[in-house]
Amino acid sequence: MSVPLDVRTFTVGPFAENAYVARTHGSTGALLIDPGDEAPRLIQAIEALGVTIEAILVTHTHIDHIGAVAALAQHTGAPVYCPQLEREDLATGMTPLGVVAAHEPEFLLTGGEQLELAGLEVTVHFTPGHSAGHLSYAIPETASLFSGDVLFAGSVGRTDLPGGDWSTLRASIAQLLDAYPPETRVYPGHMSVTTLGRERETNPFLADLRAPAAR
Repeated sequence: MSVPLDVRTFTVGPFAENAYVARTHGSTGALLIDPGDEAPRLIQAIEALGVTIEAILVTHTHIDHIGAVAALAQHTGAPVYCPQLEREDLATGMTPLGVVAAHEPEFLLTGGEQLELAGLEVTVHFTPGHSAGHLSYAIPETASLFSGDVLFAGSVGRTDLPGGDWSTLRASIAQLLDAYPPETRVYPGHMSVTTLGRERETNPFLADLRAPAAR
């Protein structure tokens, strides 16, 4: 039985990107995932929740996912965890889709890491296909997965941007579907929360990943 995770969603900016504050219920330590825009709003929300951000996790460095990273890192003092392959985008502020405030990430990740942050055990998955270095963050004990722009409710990440590739993205999604049970809640970078099971069974882009019908 999984431990409940308290996740607050803040849909920010012109791309309607989902930034998340996640913690165990009642904990004062929390994670901030993909603060993409509207830094003042996110700061106000964090202060209203009364939590201390212990780490900022970046799934990938497209402008809509890192636009507020520098401001939130400065305000909270929390270290930033970033895909190693996409470090330059954040460190220089020059992203494929525009310019953001630069921040040198404190930690670089390649996938496969096991992190202990804010009292949570976080498993890092290398999930390229939408971008070259894309990462997804799972918290298995809470049956939760922060999928960035790899998997959405009823859709998948676009592959027409630099570093995008459909076969690579498909393999990344298959990896996640195989790694975790169907009840795992998926917190995507855009649109609504879903589950791995729902997406395996109903997502039109994943038809070839469904289990064969019984005969």
